[in-house]
Amino acid sequence: QVQLVESGGGLVQAGGSVRLACAASVGTLSEYVVGWFRQAPGKDRVFVAATTRSGLVTKYSDSMKGRFTISRDNAKNTAYLQMNSLEPEDTAVYFCAADGVRRQVPRTAPTDFGSWGQGTQVTVSS
Repeated sequence: QVQLVESGGGLVQAGGSVRLACAASVGTLSEYVVGWFRQAPGKDRVFVAATTRSGLVTKYSDSMKGRFTISRDNAKNTAYLQMNSLEPEDTAVYFCAADGVRRQVPRTAPTDFGSWGQGTQVTVSS
């Protein structure tokens, strides 16, 4: 089972950018579909973006498409989420997750992902 560690969160002003990283501390990340989710206080965990094992196919939440970019570097055992034009509404804990099923298109439900990192806080100030 892969173990994931997120990093890169913090405080950023509205309009700014942040890049989150998701490293596999145990296991080989290239064997997994990787997804990013976020959870704001008092709200459900929601899908942000996901990418297949090769990184060739990506999927985004409609509300974040165009501002966020998911990528991966399998040689570094790491995936990334580049977030631009951040808004206060993007404030949340961001989680990366891994899905061990080989898929041509990533799925978007949290229940499809079996391994999760501990999350990293992103706070966007207005």
